Amino acid sequence: MENNNREQWSHDFLLNKLEQAKVHFERAIDSKHTEFDDLYPYMIEHPQFFWYKRYVAWSELLTIVKLCEELGIPWAEKFTAHQAEYINKRVMSSKVLDYWYEMNDTKEHVG
Repeated sequence: MENNNREQWSHDFLLNKLEQAKVHFERAIDSKHTEFDDLYPYMIEHPQFFWYKRYVAWSELLTIVKLCEELGIPWAEKFTAHQAEYINKRVMSSKVLDYWYEMNDTKEHVG
């Protein structure tokens, strides 16, 4: 495989993983089903664990962003400006959870 093809494949692969991590995090914010629920089905019966589901999804998102940064792949354009700011701060606070969709009046959440 030529170097340029390998680089493009890596670029596309990471951007795809970034999109998946974003959707996973947004589904966790919206308390929708994620693959985490399949791994830990008892969570459905114990809503107090939802914070952990969100933490896991946030950590996954930050990990993919870090890989993108290390490889020089622009990631911020996949997010609104305030979402990218939250990611850059790296701390998942109640503000992140409450205002992730802030700039979208219709609050279009993932399906």
